[in-house]
Amino acid sequence: MHIPPDWGIFTALIVSFLIFWFIFGRLFFSPFLKLLAQRERRLKELNERTTMLLEQEKAAIEKRREQLAAVRREALEHRDAERRRAEAEASKMIEEARAESHAQLEQVRSEIEQRFSAAGSQLEQLAQTLAAELAGRVLGRPVTENGQRPHNVR
Repeated sequence: MHIPPDWGIFTALIVSFLIFWFIFGRLFFSPFLKLLAQRERRLKELNERTTMLLEQEKAAIEKRREQLAAVRREALEHRDAERRRAEAEASKMIEEARAESHAQLEQVRSEIEQRFSAAGSQLEQLAQTLAAELAGRVLGRPVTENGQRPHNVR
């Protein structure tokens, strides 16, 4: 069985298809395709901006690390300089204290030597006096020293 095509209905279908296609294309498909293109372009821009921001973040992190390293180096150098200065100052103070103690020690030594020599001369005088007195007692007469008056006059 063969059904011949009805060309009037076929033409009406094609015309109605073209009208609906034009209407739907204008009202639905074109705005939807434009919206999809805009979203795709916007997503691409956002992706590029995200990539750029990530690169900037990496650069900022690296710069921050370098700055921190520089600050750490500077702090270490400052600490070392302060330590060396404090050590030099302590060394100077120790040297001054040593010099002062050495001077005081020498002064005490000289005072002791003076006292020893004074004590020695006193002991020598006392020994001479005692010797003259003992000699006078042993001899039973007063003993004179180089024409001076006798020490043991009774």
